Amino acid sequence: MIAIRSELNARLFRLLAAPGERVEEGAVLALLEAMKMEIPVHAPRAGTVREVRAAEGEEVREGDVLFWLDPA
Repeated sequence: MIAIRSELNARLFRLLAAPGERVEEGAVLALLEAMKMEIPVHAPRAGTVREVRAAEGEEVREGDVLFWLDPA
């Protein structure tokens, strides 16, 4: 499984993927908000989202795991 982590301290603005959902490489899984900018979180590989570790509106820190992805 692949851990998809936050690249910066931010607020999880919107979740765009759910557990069990199949995603393609490069798909946007979530949007983070920092300094009034939206930063997309991309899937590094195709696979299935196994777990979402944060909720919309939650503050996340750099390095926090946001998703677990089971690669295809």
